[in-house]
Amino acid sequence: QVQLVESGGEMVQPGGSLRLSCAASGVIFSLYRMGWYRQAPGKQRELVAVITSGGGTSYADSVEGRFTISRDTAKNTMYLQMNSLKPEDTAVYYCYARSDYVPTDHWGQGTQVTVSS
Repeated sequence: QVQLVESGGEMVQPGGSLRLSCAASGVIFSLYRMGWYRQAPGKQRELVAVITSGGGTSYADSVEGRFTISRDTAKNTMYLQMNSLKPEDTAVYYCYARSDYVPTDHWGQGTQVTVSS
């Protein structure tokens, strides 16, 4: 059974940095596509970053060059390093996982990131 637990969200000033973590159980990284989505108040959930089962990464244009997605196979944990944060990055951030072989989406409970002075 897949379980995803996010952590690391908090309030930070503009220009600051945060690292989000997603502890994954029941997931084999080499068989799963994983990513981070976010949802701001009154807006649709949007894709932020993806890491494929083969380790390839891609980013939304709005975070390209500022955010970095990575994973640690030994710890079964995925990360999102967020630098140069802007107020528009304020949202609930969700961890996502989907097997390459079973098209079922799995979600974490979300972690709040607030960028404000």
